[in-house]
Amino acid sequence: MSLFYKLSSLMGFVVVASNYLVQFPIKYLGLSEILTYGAFSYPITFFITDLANRAYGKIVARKIVYIGFFIGVLLTLLISTNFSDLISIRIAIGSGIAFFVAQNLDVSIFDKLRKKTWYVAPLTSSIIGSIVDTFLFFSIAFYATGIPWITLAFGDLAVKLLIAFSMLIPFRLLLSRIRDFSEMKSKNVN
Repeated sequence: MSLFYKLSSLMGFVVVASNYLVQFPIKYLGLSEILTYGAFSYPITFFITDLANRAYGKIVARKIVYIGFFIGVLLTLLISTNFSDLISIRIAIGSGIAFFVAQNLDVSIFDKLRKKTWYVAPLTSSIIGSIVDTFLFFSIAFYATGIPWITLAFGDLAVKLLIAFSMLIPFRLLLSRIRDFSEMKSKNVN
């Protein structure tokens, strides 16, 4: 199975898992109004996008985003959306919009910074993408519902930023194993 298919499948799985897990606040250590379980899985989508971008370039990375979007939205609607619950529907809509906007932003930023030191592109694109994703998602899903969406958004963002930093370790380790096909394509064109 090629890297493209592995990343595409993983993207869809992570999106569905995150959309399901965001419905459950962490009820330990007084975190129920600050954090949901989805905060721990979702940042992996930026890691996947960045690996795809490094390996294949922005066009293929966007294809993986679109595949993840399609799989994520379809399976979220089928598996974790309760159509009699408005918040559940808003979670599906918010997730789709936030994912699509933030992931495409991540792809663009990463592509512009790809020639910088190895960590600049994944870290910058993930941080900016996470900020946009978090506030789009939580405002669409939970605004005016009585759910403390602002504190949940900040808690979620803090975890996303922590994970963005920690994902630099596997990103760096995988760099030597990833052939940069985008470099090869640009050399063949010249």
